[in-house]
Amino acid sequence: MQIVFTDNIASVSSEHWNNLCGDANPFIQHDFINALEQHDCLQKWGWFPNHCLLYDDEALIGACPAYIKNNSYGEFVFDWAWADAYQQHGLNYYPKLVTAIPFTPAQGPRLLATTNYQDINGRLIEATTIKKTLITALLEFAEKNGLSSAHFLFCENDDISILSQAGLMRRFDYQFHWTNNHYQSFDDFLSQLTSKRRKNIRRERKTIADENIEIRIVDGRQLDDEQWDLLYNYYRITFLKKSGTATLTLDFFKAVAHKLLAFLAYHENNIVAAAICFKGRNKLYGRHWGCRENYNNLHFEVCYYAGIDYCINEQLQVFEPGAQGEHKIWRGFLPVKTQSAHWIADARFESAIQNYLQREAVAMEHHGKLLLESSPYKSE
Repeated sequence: MQIVFTDNIASVSSEHWNNLCGDANPFIQHDFINALEQHDCLQKWGWFPNHCLLYDDEALIGACPAYIKNNSYGEFVFDWAWADAYQQHGLNYYPKLVTAIPFTPAQGPRLLATTNYQDINGRLIEATTIKKTLITALLEFAEKNGLSSAHFLFCENDDISILSQAGLMRRFDYQFHWTNNHYQSFDDFLSQLTSKRRKNIRRERKTIADENIEIRIVDGRQLDDEQWDLLYNYYRITFLKKSGTATLTLDFFKAVAHKLLAFLAYHENNIVAAAICFKGRNKLYGRHWGCRENYNNLHFEVCYYAGIDYCINEQLQVFEPGAQGEHKIWRGFLPVKTQSAHWIADARFESAIQNYLQREAVAMEHHGKLLLESSPYKSE
């Protein structure tokens, strides 16, 4: 077996990559990662691809998306305090190695491995063995290149388990996800909520209806030029309002249009707000939103309720509306742990960060219990 690092995912067969990652998660697939690289979304923001590939002869049997980073922007697992601590001690935290999907706080596969693989001698190589080989290769790469650390972000449970066994430190946070409990309609969903929360949602949706605002959901491949321009401008507006920067380009969004759904809010035949979502096999992912004017409760309708409606109609199992936002709980989204794993090269900082993460985990577990106490669902 041979480890290869590449700074260009286009050098890897899309068929071979996708055979490893499957079709459930839209962000880990070859075309999404390639679109980021090909349409000017990465290097200027400090993301430098160094994807890890494991070959057996010419067969790709393992892979991991990886980037050398010179900042912590666009990761959504916050380690700014760690970088500050390095700086205070006259050390460099950057560059570091990050395994993640840039600008995408959504859980998904990170350690990609074929299953039931037999080498040329007929020996079975388990997926776990392949994933451990990838981890070892990435940590050796970090050490060889003088990187301060390696971080695996928004990992699924099986990858986190293997990373923990390899000695990496675990960290978790919460997002708020909606789960489809075999609902037949939006009213069926509302019937499971407490009276107070049910009335609040109906009141919020009524204000949109009273304004004669209509939500239209358009497949990215069906968007015309005017809709594309408005959609992208609304994406940019939100960052400008928050003194941020829009990192993803219009050409990128067009390149992944087959994965994209546009939730467009029409008022008097004008698009006054829009949200960008991505569709997986069983999940809807909310990613970005923007609006022209302030309409009461329009954000909730475009970003949450229309998405729930869509999931019910399309029988999708989960709606992940994006990072943060405890106000989502009252609207049917419950706290779900998101997990990451971390390796620190400097033993002194590793010990200090490990101590910090242990204390943080206790506080986060307590916080999670408090969040669940705000659940809008009827108690059993």
